[in-house]
Amino acid sequence: MGKKILVIGQGGREHALVWKLAQSPLIEKIYVAPGNPGMKDLAECIDIQAADIESLLAFARKSDVSLTVVGPEAPLVRGIVDRFRQEGMLIFGPTAAAAQLEGSKVFSKNLFKKYGIPTARYEVFDDIIAAQTCARTYIEAGQAVVIKADGLAAGKGVVIALSQAEADEAIHSIMQDKSFGDAGDRVVIEECLVGEELSFFAISDGQDFVSLLSAQDHKRVFDNDEGPNTGGMGAYTNPPLYTEELHQRIITEVIKPTIEAMQKEGCPYQGVLYAGLMVTADGPKVLEYNARFGDPETQVLMPMIKGDLFPILEASAAGNLKGYQVEINTGACVGVVLASGGYPAAYEKGKMITGLEKLEAETIVFHAGTALNQGQLITDGGRVLAVVSRGNSIEDAIQKVYQEVLKLSFEGMHFRRDIGRRALR
Repeated sequence: MGKKILVIGQGGREHALVWKLAQSPLIEKIYVAPGNPGMKDLAECIDIQAADIESLLAFARKSDVSLTVVGPEAPLVRGIVDRFRQEGMLIFGPTAAAAQLEGSKVFSKNLFKKYGIPTARYEVFDDIIAAQTCARTYIEAGQAVVIKADGLAAGKGVVIALSQAEADEAIHSIMQDKSFGDAGDRVVIEECLVGEELSFFAISDGQDFVSLLSAQDHKRVFDNDEGPNTGGMGAYTNPPLYTEELHQRIITEVIKPTIEAMQKEGCPYQGVLYAGLMVTADGPKVLEYNARFGDPETQVLMPMIKGDLFPILEASAAGNLKGYQVEINTGACVGVVLASGGYPAAYEKGKMITGLEKLEAETIVFHAGTALNQGQLITDGGRVLAVVSRGNSIEDAIQKVYQEVLKLSFEGMHFRRDIGRRALR
């Protein structure tokens, strides 16, 4: 008899996790709550929302679930791991205290400062005038300034201001207008680091860890990194700047010190450690941590993991990861997000999606914002699908994925045409 697992979430990240876990010979049954239409052939979708912790716990107990895997950050920050552990249920992810690494920019920045983990210089404010005054010192020195809401803001709580007017507007919106609710009670004002961004992923059991790999995502909605920030318009693995030397620096200067710091603070970190880094002339510096897998990075990470992911997640949750390793496939993976017209601002739902049957067998499509209407697949979100291809190189994967993207269609469909191109420059 194989094991039963529960994956929590409904987006492209969770579809990618379900897709990978479904390949495990150790798993008999996958439930996903609430899931989406793309997962229905791999898992049983359960109509429970990710925020409904008590209902999720009751379902996991009733269904004899061996391991629960949490996709989104909000349930982690609200303490879903603590609640499941109280009932003796094995769950993959950090406790509420450990999830503060993502849930509170102030907590994480203060941790970095206390333990010497490289990051941008910063100050914390709960007063609008004081925050605006601090921002002015950067602007008057001819520098951009970064303004961050303290709490969770669905990936949209960071503004890079180039003028005093932009800085004042951002601070006022976050702190006065409460554009992100209580997340804006405090703000972090910090220097704008110069370099190239990189995402790095590891899995920890609170003491030991295994490295996965790195990726770069594309946040802006339009080509050439123009337009407003989004949740991510695409990603690719193994960017050229990720050398063995850089890998070692990330491990010794960032990942290990963070895991040790969290132990010393009394909240050991179990789960995915997703470091958003800026690779500067002085080396890697932490922009932020996320307490879960990235989206859309997970969609390109999962096809690169060779072998079974389930034992790694189970060992992390159980606190016995020592001795485990993750083997990574050769080559590269590129994913392109197909978004609704108007995203990340207002967009329409309910547009018919066509062309999936034309795709090559090796092409992977992860659903993010889809629904079924009388058997027809329709759009149901801002980011609708992620089309993913593996190749022998980044260039090979780019060529493959864009050939496939052009086979798909829905009214207003928008996608970037330069995902991964910076790697070729």
